[in-house]
Amino acid sequence: MITQPIDTLPRNAQGIVPGAALRPRVGREAELAAGEATLAQMDLTTLVRRCAAESERFYRGQQHDTCYSYELFRRALVERDELAWEQLYQHYSGLVEGWIRRSGAFSSSGESSEYFVVGAFTKFWRAISPERFASFPSLASLLQYLQLCATSVVIDSVRAQSWSEMLPEEMISPNHGPQSSPDEEAVSRVDREEFWRFINEQLNGEVERVVVYCSFVLGLTPRAIYAKRSELFSSVNDVYNVKRNVLGRLSRNQQLRQLVTS
Repeated sequence: MITQPIDTLPRNAQGIVPGAALRPRVGREAELAAGEATLAQMDLTTLVRRCAAESERFYRGQQHDTCYSYELFRRALVERDELAWEQLYQHYSGLVEGWIRRSGAFSSSGESSEYFVVGAFTKFWRAISPERFASFPSLASLLQYLQLCATSVVIDSVRAQSWSEMLPEEMISPNHGPQSSPDEEAVSRVDREEFWRFINEQLNGEVERVVVYCSFVLGLTPRAIYAKRSELFSSVNDVYNVKRNVLGRLSRNQQLRQLVTS
């Protein structure tokens, strides 16, 4: 992260910023607090624009300031700001997709990278509560954990497929499968009828209901769903997009979170 403006001021022959020795420490702390307050008050559009600019500087190997991206994470995870979360997803989804594609397990997963991007962000969102955010003091620590989530959702998916291929369905213990998918965790913890009634109320139209039912009740892949109900979609990518949007929306639904954790 770029240091505070005082470190960019001209120095004398001894390398000392003129007047710096006279600056009380409390003044420096006040500057830092003022900087945090300014970030917190910055409008989202400006914040996102600064995030993009600083990311571009990073990729070019130039000095960059991570405070804007960190603030975007803070708003999304601490304030649970929906718009901030959407911008965060858009800004970092490409990076997460790259991590997923480089995972050794991805090629044998049978799913698209877009599907796992949704899973990674869902797992990340659920794992970092507002209270836990303070344990991630930097952008680097947040991105490291997001990368861990991206890798784990791919591995969990492949493990689940391996168990289902090796054992009869009635012998598969819930502990053998991954517990990262919102629908799997919820079904195992709440009454099925109550859960699916709630999910049905959150869906918009027949297309979303078909995708959810075929994905999580029939266990079909997006390609299989498209083959089964091609009249509803222009391409298999439409199925992926619907599935991604529904899961993203449900993962941020506070009522669903309460239902699952109750």
